[in-house]
Amino acid sequence: MLQKLGDSLKDSLNKLKTSLFIDDSIINDIVRDIQRALLQSDANVKLVLDLSTKIKQRAKEPVTGISKRDYLIKVVYEELTTFLGEDTHKIEVNKKPTTIMLIGLFGSGKTTTTAKLAKFYKKRGHKVAVVETDTWRPAAYDQLLQTSSQIGVDFYGDKAEKDPTQIYLKFEDKLKDYDIVIVDTAGRDRLSDELVEELTQLNHAVNADHRILVLSGDIGQGAEKQAQMFHDTAGVTGIILTKMEGTAKGGGALSACHVTGANVLYLGTGEKLEDLEEYHPKRFVGRLLGMGDLETLLERAQEAMSEEKAEDMQKRFQKGNFDLNDLYEQMNALKSMGSLGKIMEMIPGMGSLKLPKEALDVQEEKLKKWKYAIDSMTPYERSNPDCFNSNRVDRVAMGSGLSIREIRDLLKQYKQSKKMMKMFNGEQDVNKLMQKMKGKRGF
Repeated sequence: MLQKLGDSLKDSLNKLKTSLFIDDSIINDIVRDIQRALLQSDANVKLVLDLSTKIKQRAKEPVTGISKRDYLIKVVYEELTTFLGEDTHKIEVNKKPTTIMLIGLFGSGKTTTTAKLAKFYKKRGHKVAVVETDTWRPAAYDQLLQTSSQIGVDFYGDKAEKDPTQIYLKFEDKLKDYDIVIVDTAGRDRLSDELVEELTQLNHAVNADHRILVLSGDIGQGAEKQAQMFHDTAGVTGIILTKMEGTAKGGGALSACHVTGANVLYLGTGEKLEDLEEYHPKRFVGRLLGMGDLETLLERAQEAMSEEKAEDMQKRFQKGNFDLNDLYEQMNALKSMGSLGKIMEMIPGMGSLKLPKEALDVQEEKLKKWKYAIDSMTPYERSNPDCFNSNRVDRVAMGSGLSIREIRDLLKQYKQSKKMMKMFNGEQDVNKLMQKMKGKRGF
C-alpha cells in the first residue's frame, strides 16, 4: 500500500538512524526528504509546508529522558499521523437497522465496496443486507447479486424498476429485520443536478444513518474538491478510499480528505472482497515508516481462525502434538489474512527490510503447492508425518502434480515448524505472548 511513499519515508528515517550527530543540517535534510516524498504522492503543497514547519519547531524543543535521535523519530511519526487524519473513526452499529448509503461518481468502486463492507460486518457477527438502487449501470445489479451470494448476505433489488427511491421503498419493511443495511447508489461522470436530485430523494426515503462517500485514491488532491461537493449535497459522514494498493497519489487523497473534515473510515487495499480495512492513522503511518502494525495483524489473525480452533491448536502444541493437519490450518489462516507482502509490513522491523516482491511471490506460490501436497495425503499421513518413506513421497508427488523435491521441502518445513513449537515447550501462553509483542511496539 503506497509503497513508493513508504519507501521514501523509510529512507528518510534510516538516514536519521544512521547519522552520527543530530544537528540542524540533518534535520533540514530529513524534512526535505519528507517534503519530496509527500509532494510526489500528490499531497497539498501548503499542508506539506505546514507539516515541515511543525517538525522543525518541535525538533528545537529541549529533550529529556530520550535521545535526540529517538525524539525526532517520534516527532516525525506523530506529525505524519496528524497530517493523515490523527484519530480513528468508526461506524457505530447502535440501532437496528443501521443504514449505510454509499455515494460517489462512476468508477469509484461503490458496488464492489458495498460487498466488501457487507463481508466486513458479517464477519463481525452482524446480520447484513445489501440493496442495489443503481439504475444507470445495468451490470451493477448482476455484480452485487453475485457477490452478495458469494459472501452469504441477503440481496434486494429490482432490475425492472427505474426509480431508485421506489426500489428501496419496495423492500423497506423486510429490511427492518437486519442489523445493517447497505444501499448502493448510482453515480455519474460528475456531480450533476440530476445526480443531486436523485441522491436527495433517495436519502430522504432511506434516512441513512451514515452517508459514505466512496472515492478512488488515485485522484490525489482532487479528493478534497469531490468530498466538499458531495458533503454540501448529501451531508457526508465519512469516506472510503478505494484502489489504495497501487496508487502513487494515495497520500494526497488522505490528506485532502482530512482537510474537509470528512473522516476516512476504510481503505480498499486490493481487488478481493476481504481487501477492506478500517483506517487507523497511527497504524497506517507505522506501516509507512516500517515500524509495523501488530494490532491489525492480530485482528486479522483472530478473524482467520476461530477462538475454539485456536485454543484446540494451542492445547495440541502444549502436548507436543504438531502434525501436517496443523500446518495446513496455519497455511489456510495465513492465506485468509492477505498477501505475504501485506503481512510482512505489519511485523515491526520487517517493513523496513524492503524484501523483493519476487521473493514474496515465490513463497506464496510455494505455500499454494504445499496445500496441494497435503490434500493428496491420506489422513494417516497427515497425522503421522514421520511415516514418510520414498514410496509415500513418490505417491504424493504424483497425486499432487508436484516434484519429489517439493514434497521433501514441505516435510522439511514441517520438521522446522515442529522444532520451533518445541522451543516454547508448551509453557508460553499465546495471549501473554501477543501482549508482550504489543507492548514492544511503537512509542
